Amino acid sequence: MWDPEQYLHFADERSRPFFDLAGRIGADAPSFVVDLGCGPGQLTAELARRWPRATVLGIDSSADMIDAATAARYGAGRFGGRLSFELGDVRDFKADRPADVIISNAVLQWVPGHLDLLPRWADYLAPGGWLAFQLPGNFDQPTHSVLRDLAASGRWRERLADVRLNRQAEDLLSYLAVLSGAGLAVDAWETTYLHILHGPDPVTEWYKGSGLRPVLAALTPEDGAEFVRQYSERVRAAYPAASYGTVLPFRRVFVVAHRPAQRRH
Repeated sequence: MWDPEQYLHFADERSRPFFDLAGRIGADAPSFVVDLGCGPGQLTAELARRWPRATVLGIDSSADMIDAATAARYGAGRFGGRLSFELGDVRDFKADRPADVIISNAVLQWVPGHLDLLPRWADYLAPGGWLAFQLPGNFDQPTHSVLRDLAASGRWRERLADVRLNRQAEDLLSYLAVLSGAGLAVDAWETTYLHILHGPDPVTEWYKGSGLRPVLAALTPEDGAEFVRQYSERVRAAYPAASYGTVLPFRRVFVVAHRPAQRRH
């Protein structure tokens, strides 16, 4: 379902929230770092650069993404074998040893009921460990309302009835409550980025790499092209181009949680 090349079309814009998230992780010299939903691996490699003594593991459920990460040879020589990638579902993740950092970047919006995962991930943290994740919170924006309305319309309703669109972020207070209940100190916030995109139909091109993927995977190439045409027509009206580009407001939710070095009794 995932196309690494399409996903990386807006690599700079997609990377910025990752660095904003990782910048709030206070780990000094972690030994084991896990990136859950690592995608094509270029950001996982940044974790290995930041923590030169850490073993870094990237996990993703897309074989295409893992193949792209492996083909980039991030782990061959450049990091002395410290960086590796594995195919796996983040819902099934089980750490074979305590993790000093667990990070998940723009993944949990695809996982129904992901609040239930978080206490389990917290249990995998070593004392003093960090859990950090971010995900979109744009469910009420035209990019998603147009997609939902179009998928539910007459021509597409039956063909897309079983397609699971992404669910977006939960309420920030829910994350705070769940992770505080798991014994972690929580820092939670939200940011709306104003991405200035260029080229024809740039908002559609953005979502072809993410939110439109389940729809395109369910349709024939011909039907997919027609769906994209209808989507683009509506999205262009919602996000008109200006002389300096097309502005895509993009809200993201961030959570960084820290397990105290000593558990309280």
